[in-house]
Amino acid sequence: MTTNVIDGSLWMANAVQPERKTGNQILGKDDFLKILLAQLENQDPLNPMEDKDFIAQMASFSSLEQMMNIANLMQQWMQASSRDALLRYSEWIGKTVHWQEGDATMSAVVKSVTQKDGNIVLGLDNGSTIAADAVMTVEQHE
Repeated sequence: MTTNVIDGSLWMANAVQPERKTGNQILGKDDFLKILLAQLENQDPLNPMEDKDFIAQMASFSSLEQMMNIANLMQQWMQASSRDALLRYSEWIGKTVHWQEGDATMSAVVKSVTQKDGNIVLGLDNGSTIAADAVMTVEQHE
């Protein structure tokens, strides 16, 4: 008596899914307009799109455009605020900063200010670095 064995590589669970090659994953306003125009061109002439449907789609397009504008403005603002933060913290160069490390309060003079991964890092005269948000007090030398 012979038994037939199914090769495990043929099981559906082991099948490799084809990679989607549809381009950008996000629809933009140009894509939305193309869809709207294709819809208008291919509508049934005996049963055209209702006015309210067309107005709803135009409102959606307008909302999409405004949201994209807001996203662009937010991105510009974030880039500007990170540059502003670097300039703001550069005023600490030459000043003594105090921070908490365990139970002890540490202090050192700021020698440099850098931005790393969106965070401000202070270079100190003792050779160490600390995050700017760890500072509790900034003191100017007399």
